Amino acid sequence: MSFEKFSSAEEWMARFPAGSSPAALAIGNFDGLHLGHQQILQRVSERARQSNCLAAVLTFYPHPAKVLRPADAPPLLMTLDQRLAAIATMGIDAALVIRFDAEFAKISPEDFARRYVAEAMHARFVAVGANFRFGHRQSGDASTLAELGKRSGFGVESIAPVVVDGVIVSSTAIRKYIRVGQVEEAARMLGRPYVLEGEIRPGTGMGRKLVVPTLNLHTEQELLPMLGVYATEVSVGGAVYRAATNVGMRPTFDGAHVTVESHLLDFSDNLTAGPMTVRFVARLRDEMKFAGSEALRQQILADIEHVKKYFLAMKK
Repeated sequence: MSFEKFSSAEEWMARFPAGSSPAALAIGNFDGLHLGHQQILQRVSERARQSNCLAAVLTFYPHPAKVLRPADAPPLLMTLDQRLAAIATMGIDAALVIRFDAEFAKISPEDFARRYVAEAMHARFVAVGANFRFGHRQSGDASTLAELGKRSGFGVESIAPVVVDGVIVSSTAIRKYIRVGQVEEAARMLGRPYVLEGEIRPGTGMGRKLVVPTLNLHTEQELLPMLGVYATEVSVGGAVYRAATNVGMRPTFDGAHVTVESHLLDFSDNLTAGPMTVRFVARLRDEMKFAGSEALRQQILADIEHVKKYFLAMKK
């Protein structure tokens, strides 16, 4: 079956009536879909195939912290659409996205397990991360869910965290790396480069006229890497190009907003619209202010050579 998304328990039950499609279920936020998340989803996919069950995910939107602690809510690594698209690649058949609001935050662990896990999604097996919390004031954990599962007919497995270079893989750790430009460290936890996706938007044209041509990315994602210049891979028009990407304020031109501008190697099209994906491979330098456009141009040319040498070295 193709991947399906549902926005309420009622939608789920209408599509999968009681007894028709028992589920092997993963529960969590899965922001970034890092190596730890992937391990959980792989376990669910395996159990689903072994038991002839639906491989399913129950996730939440918006992130609970945006409702419970909005001042402290983290910028997310993915949009909801990106998260679901990534989940769909992991052998998952369907996802139920519960709207997390002030009312839902009051639900008790017992009611959550009964109403959503048992009655709505007909779970037979549930996998969660070791730090999983649920229910009012996060009063339930994996052990709580396991006890409730005994009453409702589903088993629970708590998946141990993944450790990379001595650090537990988590969305929080990845955000910290990206905030300081350590995109290579973030990639090791994600299992792939950090990605920004969005649409090409026309710039001022000053870069093409005075410096080197760039494509400007407009993205809805909340977390941008630390300001600076990066070696990247950019997907446009069905092809992938190596690139030098600047995340910054364009200080040489007194910019007032953060932009994501990429100069693509071996690319000459004058695109002003269309989808664009930027994969951050390595950070090259801080953003700097130059005396004028010619000095900036020379630095960008040096950055381009740096990008070429970086990718050449990766081949060896």
